[in-house]
Amino acid sequence: MIQKKFKKFMEQIDIAIIGAGIVGLAIAAETTKDYENVFVFEKNEKFGQETSSRNSEVIHAGIYYPKDSLKAKLCVKGKEIIYQLDENLVSYKKLGKLIVAINENEIQDLENIIKNASENNILDLKILGKKEINKIEPNINAVAAIYSPSTGIVDSHKLMKYFIAQAKSNFGMNPIFYNSEVIGIDKVKEGYKVTITQPNNIKETFLTRILINSTGLQADKIAEIAGINVDSARYRLHFCKGEYFSINFRYNKKTNHLIYPIPTNIDLGIHSVLGFDKSLKLGPNAFYVNDINYNVDISRQKEFYDSAKRYLPFLEFDDLSPHMAGIRPKLQTRNEDFRDFVIKEESDKGFPGLINLIGIESPGLTAAPAIGKHVNKIVKEIF
Repeated sequence: MIQKKFKKFMEQIDIAIIGAGIVGLAIAAETTKDYENVFVFEKNEKFGQETSSRNSEVIHAGIYYPKDSLKAKLCVKGKEIIYQLDENLVSYKKLGKLIVAINENEIQDLENIIKNASENNILDLKILGKKEINKIEPNINAVAAIYSPSTGIVDSHKLMKYFIAQAKSNFGMNPIFYNSEVIGIDKVKEGYKVTITQPNNIKETFLTRILINSTGLQADKIAEIAGINVDSARYRLHFCKGEYFSINFRYNKKTNHLIYPIPTNIDLGIHSVLGFDKSLKLGPNAFYVNDINYNVDISRQKEFYDSAKRYLPFLEFDDLSPHMAGIRPKLQTRNEDFRDFVIKEESDKGFPGLINLIGIESPGLTAAPAIGKHVNKIVKEIF
């Protein structure tokens, strides 16, 4: 329940952020620098319980995304910000990654990736031949590869805790209300009247001048509650599930980089992910689902094995075991072309002061600190 001592703040909220995933927390860290009354409302008991904590934790370089897209620009900027953070507060490693061609037919794909990356001003990529690959990754199979030195990994939990600490420091107290699910949004003269439900079916309402929808998997539903026709706006989300399998610990330190295959039309392919302890896992795969569940289907072990065996020849089938799963909130269906992040203030739809973030999937983790700055800039323009 909202504590009585906070009631006075709740009556004069400047900015309400719905969702305490990594993007919502990054927005809170930025907006609390400039505004006094910023609160985050999260339906779960803790922060980052959904997409933010169920991913590869990769710091992407910005290689794959179309030129001038938000995904490209915010990924590159977010990567730069993360690598400037204090490593004592946020754990990260610039491991580098290889995008591998298993046969001669895939080499053209590497050249196309290099071309796209250069359009995004990613100029540190290098194509390696088989001999060069063997020097740095003697245990993998590839005839050629792109080497991306600026790709890395980050501890997403510590990054989220860092954003929370920043918001607390800026605001003077913890601005997050957990177990607070938004069930009603009404446009009023002062901004937005928001109704939340809390444990024991307790309902609370508050007024906010600016409302930021950063709810990840539920972003289209929240936009709909606010009154937006999500189908005509093309905001309808499609759940794309990705599973991970762990590789037996005896292969720890068997590879030195992240190893990626040629990407597919809906994802980056089943790749090998290195942990901070050099442990290995594989994932994610990608398939569309209607419901959210985080079970890993053991029958997909062969899919993972067959995919990874092409570039990790040392693997045996029994080396794999189910690890975890995540869900990506995609705007495009399997047969649709690229869809960019939607980060938009909705005055043109009759909802001034409502900022929607829709379809924040990969590279959302990498882009998060840049998304925070981008949204704060929008807030400054309308406040």
